[in-house]
Amino acid sequence: MRKMLIVVDMQNDFIDGALGTPEAEAVVDRVIEEIGKYPLSDIIATRDTHAENYLETQEGRKLPAVHCVKGTPGWELHPKIAAALEGAVIIDKPTFGSRELAEKLALLAELDELEITLVGLCTDICVVSNALLVKAFLPETPVRVIADCCAGVTPESHKAALDTMRMCQIEIL
Repeated sequence: MRKMLIVVDMQNDFIDGALGTPEAEAVVDRVIEEIGKYPLSDIIATRDTHAENYLETQEGRKLPAVHCVKGTPGWELHPKIAAALEGAVIIDKPTFGSRELAEKLALLAELDELEITLVGLCTDICVVSNALLVKAFLPETPVRVIADCCAGVTPESHKAALDTMRMCQIEIL
C-alpha cells in the first residue's frame, strides 16, 4: 500500500497573514514533523492561488479578504514548510477544492492501493473540500485527516469540519 500525504494550503496568508490565526501558527511544526515521515515522492501540496481581481470573483464577494494572490508573499508557502516540501509536487488551485488533486490521486490509485492522509489549512474550508473530493473520487480508498495538523478559521468551525468529515467516512486521527 502506498501512503500519500496531502499538505493543504500551508501558506503565509493562512498562517500569519491576511487570514492567519494563532491556531494555524501552532500547527506548522506538527505539519513539518508529518512531512518528515514520507518520501517526497509520496507528498502532494496544494496552494490557494488567486489573481489580482480576487474581489471581483464569487469567492471574493463572499469572503472579501484579499489573500493568496499569486506572486505575493502571502501566496508563498510558509518558509519552514517550503523547505520541508522542496522537491514535492505542488498544485496551484483557484478555489477551495482541487479537482486536479483528486484526478492525480485517482490515476495513482490505478497503479497501487493508496492510503491518503491530509493535513493543513483551513480545516473548515480547503481541507474538508479536498478530503470530500478525494473520497468522492476514491470511495474505497482510506482517507484520513490528522486533526492536530489542521486548523480552522475558528476552533468551533475546525471541530464542525472534523465532524462533517467523520460522517462521510473520513477517518479523523
